[in-house]
Amino acid sequence: MKGLESGHRLILYIDGASRGNPGRAAAGVYIMNGEGKKISEMSRYLGHKTNNEAEYWALLLGLKEAKRLGGDILQIFTDSELVERQINGIYRVKDLNLKILHKTVMEDLRTFSAFEIESISREENKEADRLANQAIQGRIAKEKGRELKKYDKLS
Repeated sequence: MKGLESGHRLILYIDGASRGNPGRAAAGVYIMNGEGKKISEMSRYLGHKTNNEAEYWALLLGLKEAKRLGGDILQIFTDSELVERQINGIYRVKDLNLKILHKTVMEDLRTFSAFEIESISREENKEADRLANQAIQGRIAKEKGRELKKYDKLS
């Protein structure tokens, strides 16, 4: 994309995950500077969501973090072909929840000078995938810990 050569360029890898679809969901974001050095990573548990909703939430979180980091030009990678094609206008957004998320993403993207979003394989997106899965695993472990505490109180 024109303009990706100059400005404060950030590279975002985003991933959403859902166990059960819908089910426990989380987002992972891995951000590098224009030279390919990691400058931020984040994961967030999202509650009960579909996989596609989690993918959009990962993108939203990534955009907010990119703005916080002073990013102006974004190169975004996702393993969700659906999200990539909806953002690029190739696919229509039919689902009501996704329409709301899509609208918010498009508004946020307008605050940057330039962006491009590209779908990649899951293997190429392993850092963001790891972060999303860590958030789900952390939540499951926390829930199991609470269950054990309840059990201890009963005995």
